[in-house]
Amino acid sequence: MISKPLGVFIGCCVVPLALAYAAVKLEWLPEHTTNHGQFLQSELRVPSWHVQNNELWTIAINAPDACLEACEKQLNALQNLYTALGKHQKHVGLAVLNRSQEVAAIDQYQSYQLAETLPAAHLYLIDHRGLMVLQYQYFQDDEKNRLEHKGLLKDLKKLLKYARSS
Repeated sequence: MISKPLGVFIGCCVVPLALAYAAVKLEWLPEHTTNHGQFLQSELRVPSWHVQNNELWTIAINAPDACLEACEKQLNALQNLYTALGKHQKHVGLAVLNRSQEVAAIDQYQSYQLAETLPAAHLYLIDHRGLMVLQYQYFQDDEKNRLEHKGLLKDLKKLLKYARSS
């Protein structure tokens, strides 16, 4: 017969493992997430990534040659997003991916070339190591686009808060 302390010890080890196994197998995981952007399906890193001034996150726009009007709108929105960050601006950088020579007002941002094909005018959150984490779609409808930018701002503030607490 098993002694009482040994039985309690085994119960304390086996029961949580059994519950965790059941949770995974029966898919008891939460379906709702709090992020507003879409996680990228595969790991994408920006080559030759470098961070300036201790920036924790970077908002990047994909601006290839085929993107003119949409990229101009997104660049304007990008500047507004940066302004809306307020005191958090020192922890966030701005960048352009697959830079188009035809889009004006791009010269003030860091530029990076990617081998991967990404949707034009989409915004991306990139961590301080160059890993692209979240993607935010571009919509032709200004209201949908505004809501997407609002979601990006919420996600970014949440990520900055988590970075500060760790």
